[in-house]
Amino acid sequence: MKQAVFRERNKRYYRVLHTPIWIWVFWVLPGWPLTYDLYAHGPDRRHWIWLAMILVVVAWRGLAGRLPGCEPRPYITHYGVHQPNLAYRVVCYTAAWIDIIVPYALNLIGLVVANINGRWLLKELYQYVYYPLALAVVLATVLDWTPRARRDTFGEGAERAWFYVAIWTVVPTQVINWGAWRFGKFMDLAPMPLARVRLVVCLLATAFFFLLGYTQKLPRTTRHYEGVAAAGV
Repeated sequence: MKQAVFRERNKRYYRVLHTPIWIWVFWVLPGWPLTYDLYAHGPDRRHWIWLAMILVVVAWRGLAGRLPGCEPRPYITHYGVHQPNLAYRVVCYTAAWIDIIVPYALNLIGLVVANINGRWLLKELYQYVYYPLALAVVLATVLDWTPRARRDTFGEGAERAWFYVAIWTVVPTQVINWGAWRFGKFMDLAPMPLARVRLVVCLLATAFFFLLGYTQKLPRTTRHYEGVAAAGV
């Protein structure tokens, strides 16, 4: 076993600082059309109403200590210990994986399609593909495959690291993708060459940040294996 934390209790500011994370996770979760419209056009009245609902629920669950990072005491204190995962952790991390994987995958598919036939289909992808991909993540959780949302926390030392590798890979890449999309109009390029530039930028950013995370150069990407995996078997 490896000790994961050395504190007996989570400080109040630590618990409070985790609430914006879960507010964002559930705010951008709904899919079509709310998530697409938020990313494509910015928030409108529907988004603010949904945000208000999320604020109430997250504040309630956070004060009750039923959100990851908002607990009065750390739930996982040692890596490599068999203990049941808690229901709220399963739900929250499943939602977080949907937010990480699905919009990135749709953007990448959209760029590939645009490079093939010159058509931008991101709206249609959100409309028809978002929910099947989100359901695939939920199914992975049901099958006990989703890191940090498994039924047992034994592998948390590695699963936590891969979770942050995914965050470090996807979030900066999505910001770069957004920048390429916004600044694309200032490039004097036809649609097809512009689509190629955006795809190359996306792939390079993905590879760069994934490599940094894989080699454990980024915060919280250090992996700790237990049992057979620790022996390299």
